[in-house]
Amino acid sequence: MQKKRWFPVIYMFVITAVFSSVIIAFSQFTKDRVLANQQRGFELAVLAVLPGMYDPELSSLELHRRFIEDIDKDSSGQAYILKKNGRLTAYALPIAGQGFWAPIKGVIGIAADKKTILGAVFYEQKETPGLGAQITTNQFRNQFNGRVISMGDKALTFKRQGEVLGKSDLYAVTGATQTTVRLEKIINDAIGDWLAKSSEEEN
Repeated sequence: MQKKRWFPVIYMFVITAVFSSVIIAFSQFTKDRVLANQQRGFELAVLAVLPGMYDPELSSLELHRRFIEDIDKDSSGQAYILKKNGRLTAYALPIAGQGFWAPIKGVIGIAADKKTILGAVFYEQKETPGLGAQITTNQFRNQFNGRVISMGDKALTFKRQGEVLGKSDLYAVTGATQTTVRLEKIINDAIGDWLAKSSEEEN
């Protein structure tokens, strides 16, 4: 009777150990591929916000080569730069922070004047489908183009649909207040830190 009493416990322990081992082994096996996909997503985002750098006709290998050969880090170590004929033409500033459900990662394109926004790409997010996840749509992203970084408390400000927008304002995602609030903070923290660091490097 004693053996029968312990049998279910031992059986569950063995089953759990076996399945845990399989999951760990699978995770290790796919780790390199996951990291490679994340790096690829980041590189594509950088190229997408820099003028003339992204071409959908190019293969993944060609785009990777373009990133390696044409893109450098700026003096702050926070942003990436594009030069044409030896002249700096644009910055690509990585941003990352906690969204409503999970981390949001993206890249903001900024002109050489460090004021004009060239574009935005959010390549990693797990926000609510149909709501917060709309930050990845062209409709949301396109409104970044041509916005001007404010020298006030916030570089960019999100406003409700229907409100009058200034040159540093964008429309928030309707029905996704928490995603919008968090994204606004992520963007403003990244731009603020970068501008402060860049100013120190110049001085």
